[in-house]
Amino acid sequence: ERFKTLMERRFDQDDFIALFIDGKALRSYGMIVAVGIQFDGHKKILGFIEADTENHQVMKDFLLSLKDRGLKVSKETLFVIDGAKGLRKGIEEVYGDKAFVQRCQWHKRENVISYLPEKLHKQIRRKIEEAYASQSYITAKRRLLNLAKELQWVNQSASNSLLEGLEETLTLHRLGLQLQLGRSLRTTNIVENVNSMIEKYLHRICYWKNSVQRQRWLASALLDIEPRFKRIVGYQDLGALRRKMKQLYELNSEETKVLRNVA
Repeated sequence: ERFKTLMERRFDQDDFIALFIDGKALRSYGMIVAVGIQFDGHKKILGFIEADTENHQVMKDFLLSLKDRGLKVSKETLFVIDGAKGLRKGIEEVYGDKAFVQRCQWHKRENVISYLPEKLHKQIRRKIEEAYASQSYITAKRRLLNLAKELQWVNQSASNSLLEGLEETLTLHRLGLQLQLGRSLRTTNIVENVNSMIEKYLHRICYWKNSVQRQRWLASALLDIEPRFKRIVGYQDLGALRRKMKQLYELNSEETKVLRNVA
């Protein structure tokens, strides 16, 4: 009954402004969990899908199932993700250019660090964090590009990792809201905190008999966790986020029209 309650709940009356999607491992089994941020700042569990990887077809099917249950992206919505290419492609195919993507800055930083010798970890972490802490989009991007040039002499793979998807790690900067909403929306921490809370319910289970058991337990845990959610830090600025996304969307649409006319 609890599984049915969670997975069949409707979202027709909900107004979501941001969506977080991330994976959760139950031993060797993968679950992908989605959490929505409503316009008033409250969090709501959207659902989950059982899959080992965040590949394109899996994520497309998951997003379409949420859409079928009434999840609307008729207004601009921010998707906060870890950078998985399959997830990114699924978002693009289902929601198109209405979706704004904020790549997790923490994942970006740790991906870069993973290519480097341990003696450089502290120094490079600090430089990346200082860049992302910049309130200005121009300043943050300049610092990251300078760091990428510096890393070319140390490790070309680390430099390439920093540059890959760099623009989408700066979405909040481009919207001018890194200072106001960065604490809540610049990383996937919100959904990862949910995954940590799930662990408190399920960590003693050492043998998962079948998929039905896994999904029932996960649904029950998520429904038990949801009432404890607090509003996100900076919820007062979510109205500004929607206005800024709308303005940027309209600007991008006008630029696209101009380019088409020129072509």
